[in-house]
Amino acid sequence: MPIKLNQSQLIAVILLPCLLLALLLSPISSALDSNQLLSACLIVSAIILFATSAIPEHLTALIFMVSAMLLAVAPAEVVFSGFTSTACWLIFAGLIIGIAINETGLATRIASGFSQHLDSSYLKLISGIVIMATLLGFLMPSSMGRAVLFIPIAMAVAERCGFRSGSNGQIGVALAAAFGCHVPTFSVLPANVPNMVMIGAAETIHDWTPMYAEYLFLHFPILGLIKGALIIALIIWLYPDSPVRQTVSIDNKRMSSDERKLTVLILITLGFWLTDSIHHISAAWIGLAAACFLLLPGIGLVSQKSFNSKFNIASLIFVVGILGLGTLINHSGIGAMIGDQLNNWLPLSPENSLLSFISLSLTAFFTGTAATLPGVPAILTPFAEQLSEKSGFTLQAVLMTQVLGFSTILFPYQSAPLMVGMQIAKVPLKHAMKLCFVLTPITILLLFPLDFLWWKLLGWI
Repeated sequence: MPIKLNQSQLIAVILLPCLLLALLLSPISSALDSNQLLSACLIVSAIILFATSAIPEHLTALIFMVSAMLLAVAPAEVVFSGFTSTACWLIFAGLIIGIAINETGLATRIASGFSQHLDSSYLKLISGIVIMATLLGFLMPSSMGRAVLFIPIAMAVAERCGFRSGSNGQIGVALAAAFGCHVPTFSVLPANVPNMVMIGAAETIHDWTPMYAEYLFLHFPILGLIKGALIIALIIWLYPDSPVRQTVSIDNKRMSSDERKLTVLILITLGFWLTDSIHHISAAWIGLAAACFLLLPGIGLVSQKSFNSKFNIASLIFVVGILGLGTLINHSGIGAMIGDQLNNWLPLSPENSLLSFISLSLTAFFTGTAATLPGVPAILTPFAEQLSEKSGFTLQAVLMTQVLGFSTILFPYQSAPLMVGMQIAKVPLKHAMKLCFVLTPITILLLFPLDFLWWKLLGWI
C-alpha cells in the first residue's frame, strides 16, 4: 500500500535531497573537513525537518541527537548540552506551573477578567495580548519565563472568547502571545538571551557596555512599538476572526484555597525573578524551586496523576534538541566560518552609510538563520572592530546593528522561546512560520531603513 504524504512531508522530501546535494556540490564543502561536512549535512537536515514540521518536532530532535552521536560529530556534552541549559529547566518549571494554573482554575479566572475588557473586538483582543506580553518584558528578564507564564493565560482567554482549537482566533491569540512575549522585547536590554550574550561579549572583548536607557531609546521606537503594531496587523490579516462576548463571568466567585496558594507562589516566584540582579540566582532555579513545591505530595497543587498525564515531555525533548543544534553549529566551527565569509563579502564603505548599515544588519540576520539567535553576538562580536574600520561606523554602532539582525526571525527554529511558546499553546509550528515569512521581508524593507533614519537623527551614524 503506497504511503500518502501530506503537504509538509512532501516539501521535506523534495527539499532534503536537493539542499544536501547543493551543499555537497558547492564550493563550501571543499572548505569543510569531513567532520564539519557531516555536521553541516545533519544541521541542514534537522533545520528542514523543524521548518516543515514533516514529522513531530520532538522526534526530529531525537533523530538529530542520536544521529550526531552515531556519526560521532561531537561529544555528548555538546549534543546533549540542552539538558544542562538553564532554558531546559525553566521550561520544565513553566510546564509544571502551567498545569497548576489550569487545574486550580486560576487561568480561567484571570482569562475571564481579561476577556471582559478585550472581547468587544478582535482588534482589541489581539492588541491587548501583544501589549500585555510586551510590557511583561520590562518586568521579567527571561523571554522563556514570560512565555511559559503568559501563554497558558492567553489560551484560556481564547477559550473564553469562544475560539475552538484550530480556529483562526485560537491561532491568532497563540501567535499574539508567543510573538508579543519575544519579538518586540529585543528592544529592552535585559529581556532576551541574545541581548545579554551581546552585552557580555562586548564588555569582555571591547570593554563597552550599553546603558539601559541608551539601548531602549535606540531600539524601542522602531523594533518595539512599530514592530509590535506590525505583528498585530499581520495576525488580524492572516487569521481574521470575531470573539464571542461573554455574558456570564466567574469573577464573582471567591478564590479557592488552591487558587490563593498558587497566586502567592507565583507572586513570590515573580518577585525573585524581578530581583535577580540583586540575589544573582538564575530564573531557572527559582522556577524549578516553585515547580518542586507544586509537586510535593499533600502540599503542592500538581498531583502525580496530573504530572504523568499532562506533563508535555515532547516539548522538553524538542527544546533540548534545538539547543543542541545551536551548540553543534558553534562547536563545529561552521557558525564562525559563515560569519568570517560574510565579513569578506560585505560591501562596506564609509562613503555609503545606508549600504553599510543595511549590510551589517543583514549580516547579523543571515548569521542568525545559520547559528540561531544567541549565536549572532557570539560569532559577530569578536570581529566588530574590523567591521567598524571597514564601514566607518563607530564600534558601538556596529555592535548595535546586531540587534536588528537577531530580532528578525525568518525560521521559528532560530528562537527557542518562540518554538516553546507554540508548543505550550499547542498550535502547529507552520502558523508561526507563516507569520515569520510575512513579517521578515516587511522588517527588512521597511523597518531597517526607518531604523537607519532614526539612528541618523540620534547621531549614531
